[in-house]
Amino acid sequence: MNDIATMPTLETERLILRAFNEHDVDAMYLLGTIPEIIRYAGNQPLQSKAQAEEYLHKHPLRDYQVHGYGRYALVWKASNEVIGFSGIKFLDEVQENELGYRLFPEYWGKGLATEAARAVLPYAKDTLKLNRLVSLIHPDNHASKNVVRKLGFQLEKCVRVSLITDTDVEVHAGAL
Repeated sequence: MNDIATMPTLETERLILRAFNEHDVDAMYLLGTIPEIIRYAGNQPLQSKAQAEEYLHKHPLRDYQVHGYGRYALVWKASNEVIGFSGIKFLDEVQENELGYRLFPEYWGKGLATEAARAVLPYAKDTLKLNRLVSLIHPDNHASKNVVRKLGFQLEKCVRVSLITDTDVEVHAGAL
């Protein structure tokens, strides 16, 4: 078992990327209930803060323990508030490490997903010794496709995954 202390805090001009903790339930609840955010994610909306707490423990906090890494909470420096997440998650279903991100809608269109992802890539390469990442993207999520395009990822294939049952998702891959 790994400790979340192995996940370094990362910093950009506007963001602090830190490990999620048990105090982030409110932010996780909002990230899992706002329709605009979950529209392309495939997740069912969270029904309660208790369910958000369970999700927090089953996903990012568990990922830190099992893999030694996982999604980062994105903290907006100007307010010290969690505004989303970004980072790497090992996806058992496709046996790949995925770079993912979600932001509250009021932070969309500001380049923050790209900024956060650019902070994560050197960590993935230099610390985690990964040589490749993928991003699974709903075909209608053009903003997300623009983010990975800026990072040099390319469309590799389309696959069906269990979370998104209405369409295949695009697998965009990038070498590190």
